[in-house]
Amino acid sequence: MAHHKSAIKRIRQTETHTERNRARRSRIRTFVKKVEVAIVEGDHGKANDALRVAQSELSRGVVKGVLKANTAARKVSRLNTRVKALSA
Repeated sequence: MAHHKSAIKRIRQTETHTERNRARRSRIRTFVKKVEVAIVEGDHGKANDALRVAQSELSRGVVKGVLKANTAARKVSRLNTRVKALSA
């Protein structure tokens, strides 16, 4: 256990940030899953709308430091490719 006031405060802050980041990551996964479900159903319009929301959520995850920029870009790119394949 920490003995300094500052170390005790850092522990409290870390717990708070960890909770927040877990919630953000979970939220991102949920939106990505909605896109994947729409793709499986074969509904291009629904998949396109879900992709737009998921893309914004992924970029928000990057800004908040939950995801790295390249990871988010890769996920968006792969989802986008799958959504485009529906219309073809």
